Amino acid sequence: MPKLSIILPIYNEASTLEEIIKRVRAVELPMEREIVAVDDGSTDESPRILERLAGPDLRVLRHERNLGKGAAVRMGLAAAAGDAVLIQDADLEYDPRDYHRLIEPFLDGRADVVYGSRFLGGPHRVLFFWHYAANLFFTLLTNILYNVNLTDMGVCYKLFSRKALSGITLRSNGFGFEPEITAKVCKRRLRIYEVPISYSGRTYAEGKKIRAKDGLVYLACLLRYRLGE
Repeated sequence: MPKLSIILPIYNEASTLEEIIKRVRAVELPMEREIVAVDDGSTDESPRILERLAGPDLRVLRHERNLGKGAAVRMGLAAAAGDAVLIQDADLEYDPRDYHRLIEPFLDGRADVVYGSRFLGGPHRVLFFWHYAANLFFTLLTNILYNVNLTDMGVCYKLFSRKALSGITLRSNGFGFEPEITAKVCKRRLRIYEVPISYSGRTYAEGKKIRAKDGLVYLACLLRYRLGE
């Protein structure tokens, strides 16, 4: 039976961490699973929660200081043993019950990479217009630069076959991970599928971390990797 590695990057998510791990463990999958949690230098109770919840299905790795989501994902990918890997944020914005949608195109051999999309008809919480507009802009720019037709480049839910990641070197430490990995799989002409997912976005008061300045990182990454590596 193939195995799915679920990479869980964490930074100060004590309020949601136990619940998201509970949900990941509860979802029924047609694959074996492992959870690779990477605590990215949290200063709240996240490390203690992870220590308490660790078990045969949950490995815990840690950065001594905060390096960013991309650095945490890289550490998780290096430790993952699955035939496919899936990124799961540690908040409650994304629902693990959508895993079956992401897994299906991989298991039946149609896809090397599967992106969830918040804009293909799944239920979503109504929140910030400018976040929505920025995502549309960066997705459109991705499509123009890399000649693809994605609807949601910045989505967290991305699933990769082990073969798809082979030979890809990731460098971004922060939120630049999203455009970097997208640029590099597009340049390799891998088979990318999108599937609808639900989305329960949170406000900044509820702990949302991405900021307007990260848009400059997105722009720089998309241009850099189109012209270079």
